[in-house]
Amino acid sequence: MYRNLEECIIDLEKHGHLIRIKEEVDPHLEMAAIHLKVYEAGGPAILFENVKGSDYPAVSNLFGTMERSKFIFKDTWEKTQSVIGLRNDPMKALKSPFKHVSSGLTGLKALPSKKSDKLPSHMEEIKISDLPLIKHWPDDGGAFVTLPQVYSEDPDKPGIMNANLGMYRVQLTGNDYEVDKEVGLHYQIHRGIGVHQHKAVKKGEPLKVSIFVGGPPSHTLAAVMPLPEGLTEMTVAGMLNNRRFQYSYVDGYCISHDADFVITGEIHPNETKPEGPFGDHLGYYSLVHDFPLMRVHKVYARKNAIWPFTVVGRPPQEDTSFGDLIHELTGGAIKQEIPGVKEVHAVDAAGVHPLLFAIGSERYTPFQKVKQPAELLTIANRILGTGQLSLAKYLFIAAEEDVELDTHKEAEFLAYIFERMDFRRDIHFQTNTTIDTLDYSGTGLNTGSKVIFAACGDKKRELCTDVPGELKALDNFGQAKLVMPGVVALNGPKFTSYEVAQEEMNTLSNAIEAKGEVTNCPIIIVADDSEFLSANMSNFLWATFTRSNPSHDIYGVNSFYDNKHWGCDNVIIDVRLKPHHAPPLIPDQDVEKNIEKFFTGEGILKDKLNK
Repeated sequence: MYRNLEECIIDLEKHGHLIRIKEEVDPHLEMAAIHLKVYEAGGPAILFENVKGSDYPAVSNLFGTMERSKFIFKDTWEKTQSVIGLRNDPMKALKSPFKHVSSGLTGLKALPSKKSDKLPSHMEEIKISDLPLIKHWPDDGGAFVTLPQVYSEDPDKPGIMNANLGMYRVQLTGNDYEVDKEVGLHYQIHRGIGVHQHKAVKKGEPLKVSIFVGGPPSHTLAAVMPLPEGLTEMTVAGMLNNRRFQYSYVDGYCISHDADFVITGEIHPNETKPEGPFGDHLGYYSLVHDFPLMRVHKVYARKNAIWPFTVVGRPPQEDTSFGDLIHELTGGAIKQEIPGVKEVHAVDAAGVHPLLFAIGSERYTPFQKVKQPAELLTIANRILGTGQLSLAKYLFIAAEEDVELDTHKEAEFLAYIFERMDFRRDIHFQTNTTIDTLDYSGTGLNTGSKVIFAACGDKKRELCTDVPGELKALDNFGQAKLVMPGVVALNGPKFTSYEVAQEEMNTLSNAIEAKGEVTNCPIIIVADDSEFLSANMSNFLWATFTRSNPSHDIYGVNSFYDNKHWGCDNVIIDVRLKPHHAPPLIPDQDVEKNIEKFFTGEGILKDKLNK
């Protein structure tokens, strides 16, 4: 149990999980660059004791490895799993009441604890400009909070038990924001705070918001967890920390007594300002768009406050560990929410939201001679209509049969599907729909398409393990590379427009068709750099599924329409960079040179990395 972030840091250092950097470090790109190198090497948490321009130290990479994350929650992990499991499946408690007594006590202890409505004595008022104003990537619009806990209450049902605690990024400086008086909030309207804001707008009143930063790590993790109905983030924060969430109200704003920093303010109806750009978890910049403006009321800091931060970029990054932690805590929830689902995996290498792998039951056609996806399609639609999973563009779903399948073994899982799919029957599109706001492969902000690839039954083909001769020496499409069994990447001409692309893909499909069937190579990727894309699975998953919009970028050899259904013999996916795509994240080379001193010679980090 940690009462605050400082206690956690002391414990991590005592057990060899944290390193201190005493030299002054610039929050403008340098701190983020150091973090990225340490994370990539599997290194420790980093305490930056001397942040240029601020009196407050900062810590990053707290959740950088699963080992360290599990260490932080070592005392409460199993009990919290048990409580969440009971909320997902209450029958467990009825079947084994004595076994779950301790879980009930854990849940009871986790109820938030309201204190007297005054500012805690260990907190003082400060300004936004006093904070470590960390800029992460060269083209970021300013300094951002990357581990915020954004608290809002339901205007129709005020109170902490109906509140939302979410992790929505917060822009502190830059653009048109008036320093110390305004900050920007970036979130999708369907998220908890978006629902609250919508209700406030209907009432014609501002929404009061509190942004907590720091505090026990359990509070940070709770802010990103998908929870069963009726289980609030503040309750889970208490369970994970074995200590009730301590709070009070000051000037009508909720104040977390355990947070290191609290920023309070109001979002007024229809007030927005440009937010961004920001280097995001897909590995590209999210661009400038209007998002809600929060007028700052007051900012507080506790005694010995420490500013926690992370850096997001092309995965894997520290938020990958968040995903692994959440999966272990709530992995069974999806089975309860969607009957027939055995497993759903949001693929981290593809930026999480663009790509889902799933396994489900297939019971609708047990007596048919030819098995085909049926129940799988019902399950697929449920998956694509559930919470954050609804942001996905690609869903690959296989039937649970007499084969051990693991969606986390990406190459094996895709090969299993490609071996069994009927590409003329088992591809299903959803067009003109929503995708992740941060994904710029679609036709506009939060606008794109989805596709389901479904497979069940016996193997239909042996997949190629070398580049077929039919895919070599194609005019304008060269450098054929095998990505994995059944998947070949080709270099294509530079993308200019979708009208030209349609002609190019028609020419390519006709050329392949003229050379004969290539049924053992069902997936053909057209890329800017086939060598990069085929170098490893991570490159393939990232470039393919973050750079394509299914409705616009999927073509086919021998493609056809039949009663509104589209099918083909070979799928062609155009993953070339398009003019409307966001730029990828590229580190500043001067900054990279500046931070080398920490990793070479007498540098503090030279011998502290695991790789």
